[in-house]
Amino acid sequence: LLDETSINESLRNLILTNRGERLFQPNLGSDIRATLFENNTPAVLTILKQHVVDLINNFEPRISLIDVTILSDYDDYRVNVVIEYYIRNREVPIILNIALERIR
Repeated sequence: LLDETSINESLRNLILTNRGERLFQPNLGSDIRATLFENNTPAVLTILKQHVVDLINNFEPRISLIDVTILSDYDDYRVNVVIEYYIRNREVPIILNIALERIR
């Protein structure tokens, strides 16, 4: 349970970190927050999904990624990122849901 909590926090922090935001780690993070201000089209959601997949594959070696699903909530101007993964050497899949909101 401790590993799961630690990894979930790590994934949440990675997704919410803008590229170049952390000192001495200019490649850490992604441009996901900037993508939230684009029009919610299937193409933008696909780009957002690819950003999340690349981010996880590059910066979180403790997990094996199963799938990333991006769900757009048009009414609340929110995007839900659903990450399904395995912790390495474990057989139980874990599902993490992160809500991203547009904040000006």
